[in-house]
Order: sequence, then C-alpha cells, then structure tokens
Amino acid sequence: MEAWDRGVRNIRDMKPLLISSLLLFAAAALPAAESPRPQVLEVRKVWDAGAHNAFTDLIRFRDRWWCTFREADDHVGGDGKIRVLTSTDGKSWESAALIAEKDIDLRDPKFSVTPDNRLMIVAGGSVYLGTKQLKGRQPRVMFSADGREWTAPQKVLGEHDWLWRVTWYQGKAYGAAYNIGAPGNGAPEWSLKLYRSDDGLKWDLVSPMEVSGRPNETTLRFLKNGELVALVRRESGSTRGWIGVSKPPFTRWTWHETDHRLGGPNFIELPNGTLWAGTRKYGKSAQMMVARMSPDGLEPALTLPSGGDTSYPGLVWHEGRLWVSYYSSHEGKTSVYLATLRL
Repeated sequence: MEAWDRGVRNIRDMKPLLISSLLLFAAAALPAAESPRPQVLEVRKVWDAGAHNAFTDLIRFRDRWWCTFREADDHVGGDGKIRVLTSTDGKSWESAALIAEKDIDLRDPKFSVTPDNRLMIVAGGSVYLGTKQLKGRQPRVMFSADGREWTAPQKVLGEHDWLWRVTWYQGKAYGAAYNIGAPGNGAPEWSLKLYRSDDGLKWDLVSPMEVSGRPNETTLRFLKNGELVALVRRESGSTRGWIGVSKPPFTRWTWHETDHRLGGPNFIELPNGTLWAGTRKYGKSAQMMVARMSPDGLEPALTLPSGGDTSYPGLVWHEGRLWVSYYSSHEGKTSVYLATLRL
C-alpha cells in the first residue's frame, strides 16, 4: 500500500511537466506565424499647384506637420523654388513659405532640426541658366525658427559638391556629400565623403566613403546603439544600392550591396529597432516602394499608388503609424502625396 501511494504521488508531481511538454510539442507542430503585412491606411494628394512638384521631405516640428519639395517647370532645368507646407492634422495643408534664389535651381530640399530647435533645410543649388545642361552647383542651407520665415540660402562646402541630407547626432550635423568634379570632366568615378559640422554652415571632412559605381544620393541615420548607417544610390556598375555601417569615430565602413537600384533613398529606425526604407522601384514602370531594411539589404513590402516620375520620400513615425510623403506623376501631373501605413 505504501508503494502504491508513492507511485500516485510521483505521477501527480510529474503532471505539470507532462502538460508543459505536450504544449511545447503542439506549438512546435504548428506552422510558423507570418509577420503582419504592412497596410496602406490612406493616401491623399496634398499639393499640385506648381507645374512640376517633386523631391519631398517630411518632418514633425512644434507639434505640426511640415512638408517641403521643389516647384519648377520640369524635372531638370529652370530655377526651381522650395515650397514649405504645414498642417496640424496631415489632411488640410497650407503654404508656409516659398524660397527662391535668382538664377539657381534649388533642388531636393531635406529637413532636419538643429540643437537650438530651429528647422534647417539643405538643398542642392544647381545652375542651368535657362538650359537643361548643368553649368555648376553648390549646396545651400537655410534656417527658420517657425517654419515660415527663412534665412536666405547660404552656400556650404565647395563647387560641384552636393550635400544630400543632414542628420543631427549628439549636437553635431552629419552629411554625405558627393562630387563629380567640373561638368563634362569625364571623371570615371564620383567621390562620396562624410562631413560633420557644429552649426550646419562650416563643414569638416570626417572620412572618404569608399563606394564604387558613381555614388550619389545618400541618407545617413544613427541607430540607437550609436552606429551610423548609410543608404547609397549608385549610377554605374551594377547600379544597385549599397548599405554601409560605421562605428565611432566613423572613419571605417562595412558595405553590402542590395538587390535593388535606388532613387531618392530614405530610411528610418522605428522604436522597436526595425528599419524601414523608401525608394524608387525600377521596372517597366517606376513606383514608390516601401521596404524592410537590414544592414545586409532591402526586402520590398509594398508599393504606393505611383508611376512615371516618382519617389523621393520623407518618412516620419508618429502615433504608431509610418507617414510617407512622396511625389508621383501617375495621375498625369507630377504632384505631392502623403500616405499613412500600418506596419
């Protein structure tokens, strides 16, 4: 009888372990759950007043939305102006500013917020003088305390440079600038270099970024772990975009080639540490693509309503949604759009 009681107690004590084992076995037998697919919640046109409205960026500043882009007669040529829009809800937009410089095509405006809480725009300053042939260029920067009144565009770096986007980190501005030398010089490669600035006006070289294949448009972001990541467009060789990672002091890079050609590349790190990118998707018809991103490559997730002349997104994570500004000509006129995505 005593032996019987011991056997019953042993079985009773083993019951929780048996149940746990059965649950683990059942879970292992089930197919792996797929990651939720990104979903487009809304797409709306926010501006089409210019003849050609393109090359957008988007930011939250002083509890408002701000969107900037270039207005001109066409994709290339003419004296492009920088339009700045603002909105409280992302639905109703108004013009806050129109920035121009005589005989200069202001292109690809990009936002950032300075350590003293001013909006900053960096843009290309190209010279066409009524033609479609590039005769010179030099980057411009401008600043605003309220998004409506802006300083006059100021030249930075050197002739033929293009500082494509500025990212602030620990009180300093960082940007990747590419240089093709004098127009028509026949240079086989374009140079790409990392620069740093205390005020956005005077820039110091940090290191060359040894990217082959005529690198140009480059977005830099600092991750939560302090690493610097670069997403780079390339124009020759395979023409596939590169992703680079660098650790302080940011003088050495590790590069990976993606499977995709890029146009107007941008990316963002979400609060959960995942990376999401926006860029032009090339094919029979160009489209605005959103992709999962890692230091090794891009995984296309969805395309937004788009076509023809398109891409150059601004990306903002706000209230659990990814907000994407971009431009497209799929409805005939090249216009600016805003999409909200659930990831």
